[in-house]
Amino acid sequence: MTAAAPQQCAILFADVSGSTSLYEKLGDQRALAAIESVLSELRRSIGFQHGRVIKTIGDEVMAVLPTADAAMQAACDMQTRVAAIDPVDNVQLGIRVGFHYGPAIEENNDFFGDAVNTAARMAGLAKRGQIITSGPTVAALAPLLRKATRDLESMAVKGKQDEIQIFEVIWQDNDELTTMAAREVPVSTHEPSLTLIYHKLTLTLGASRPTATFGRDATNDQVIADKMASRVHCKIEYRHGQFFLADQSTNGTYVTVEGDTEIKLKREQLLLRGRGLFCLGHSSAKAGKEFVTFACG
Repeated sequence: MTAAAPQQCAILFADVSGSTSLYEKLGDQRALAAIESVLSELRRSIGFQHGRVIKTIGDEVMAVLPTADAAMQAACDMQTRVAAIDPVDNVQLGIRVGFHYGPAIEENNDFFGDAVNTAARMAGLAKRGQIITSGPTVAALAPLLRKATRDLESMAVKGKQDEIQIFEVIWQDNDELTTMAAREVPVSTHEPSLTLIYHKLTLTLGASRPTATFGRDATNDQVIADKMASRVHCKIEYRHGQFFLADQSTNGTYVTVEGDTEIKLKREQLLLRGRGLFCLGHSSAKAGKEFVTFACG
């Protein structure tokens, strides 16, 4: 029998931080329910980035995603979702995430190989609220995503002869991003911008204007004359040199990134990249002229 050929993919591990003490504080039944609520959010993040859950063991999820970009976006979405979960008896739930992009072998609905071993090691290095990845993975990221990582240190990883570089993904505003000794990262002089066009109206976001809201209500930065749009339908926010679109609507926001298939956001957020368009409340196939184009610059 011929062994399956390795395929390039991203392997991601995420687990609930401090689950043992959670059982002690809440009791088995409530702790199990709390952990399941977290795992449910992790699965949503994975599916949203066209990934697949390989297995769930206790409070840990292992997933495969098609690209390094998809894994990073899923990881950031996981942390954002879990941070938004209300505390249970004053216990704030948290996760740690690690991922790696490289060759892996799929066999009997499971994955094996270097990417799996390295991803597991990255997750083991992460602390609560952290996302850790490797130098080779950062090299495979799109330039805008690469800017949201911080070089930490090099270290030996089991199964590898040479040390590999370790990076932290910066997913939120926090002056204490890590307790590890981080080296200075060269700062780009390029100021990212996002150009949005609705009919003949143009709106540009960036450091000087970091947010904009869209919807039917006159208080929005951009009023959308569409009966399917909610009063305040969605918001775009500039964070760490990137632009995130967050849906706040009843009918959802439909986003098409150039070269990709359309996806529907429902009370979710998405990192905007490249160029494309989004529609409020319905697919672009039914939008007519009611859509907003975007272009990252």
